[in-house]
Amino acid sequence: MKYTNGGVCAAKGFKASGVYCGIKKSNSPTHKNDLGMIVSDVPCAAAAVYTTNKVKGAPIIVTKKNLKKTGGVARAVIVNSKNANTCNADGEEKAEKMCSLAANALGIKSEEIIVASTGVIGQVLPIEPIEAGIKPLVDGLSYTGNEAAATAIMTTDTIKKEYAVEFEIGGVKCKIGGMAKGSGMIHPNMATTLNFITTDAAIEKNALQEALNDIVKITYNCLSIDGDTSTNDMVALMANGLAQNEEIKSGSVEFVLFKSALYEVMMHLTRMLAKDGEGASKLIECVCKGAPNQDDAITVAKSVIGSTLFKCAIFGEDANWGRILCAVGYADAEFDINKVDVDLKSEYGEIAVCRSGAGVEFSEEKAAEILKSDEIFVLINLHAGEAKATAWGCDLTYDYVKINGDYRT
Repeated sequence: MKYTNGGVCAAKGFKASGVYCGIKKSNSPTHKNDLGMIVSDVPCAAAAVYTTNKVKGAPIIVTKKNLKKTGGVARAVIVNSKNANTCNADGEEKAEKMCSLAANALGIKSEEIIVASTGVIGQVLPIEPIEAGIKPLVDGLSYTGNEAAATAIMTTDTIKKEYAVEFEIGGVKCKIGGMAKGSGMIHPNMATTLNFITTDAAIEKNALQEALNDIVKITYNCLSIDGDTSTNDMVALMANGLAQNEEIKSGSVEFVLFKSALYEVMMHLTRMLAKDGEGASKLIECVCKGAPNQDDAITVAKSVIGSTLFKCAIFGEDANWGRILCAVGYADAEFDINKVDVDLKSEYGEIAVCRSGAGVEFSEEKAAEILKSDEIFVLINLHAGEAKATAWGCDLTYDYVKINGDYRT
């Protein structure tokens, strides 16, 4: 397996595009794209995972209906930023209109469209800019249009987020590529992220959904920026089979290889999302090992990266390990706190701060040097089993408050 360029266009038969259509007017002479599209040359097996928030954006509801109608088949994605199309009386009507506009322009069925939106909640989505933007959007579709599409889904993101890999299935070269957005309102159980992943591998529909569920659990659902779970979260995975490998079935060796490649893409996108958290200056990666099972390892790691006090300590480059142990202690997992070890690590070294549930002497100067890095690793050993898991987050800074203090304006 190796990294490859191209994002959502890395796999054979996928085009993408992105344009600025003016969903949210700006006085700036330069505009970020706000309307994006991904299209496959042929119908795809499609799988999706959605937000667990009881308040769900209209695009989520419409996409679910569409995939149910087609039996899990899709051809294209249309997505807008700047407006979430959520909590609006006409939300579903607008989301369905986006599907019909895209379908008519592409010459396909409306139910073959995955629709998504991200941005401000509770504001009516203006459909007129999208109607005007459809033609240039479709005209701009290209096998190298991944960057234009990736920028179209950005809101408070400061960088576009793309990743792709090449791997082999039965001697046949296949590719998986993805793009993601998300910077704030991010918390485990699909947080404000939109994620679109494409592959040219041939795989059974049920196996595709199973693979996505399994990898979401250990990537996107192990991500937290600020503890808020969005209304519009979605990860959609489309497989068009154009690599012409023998169809992958659940439980096979090939299925394991496919999941490994999918993990590689989704893990890197997760790290990008964490590092680009709103106002963030540092990525936090917490690895919990020695757990009795994977669920307990996930619970502990997520508890640490979700601790507001610990996030503040990392921003201040303060090795306040007691906040780590506190977060470990209130995690709903099975272990003996008197056996827990904690280390802090970065490119500048590694230092033990806790052994057997108690503090140990360490150099504050060395700890401060380690915490100057923009990527901090928290290493926890529960000494209660063989399972391990990783969770990702970021520090909490003054800028997070500034960004969210006037988000609508």
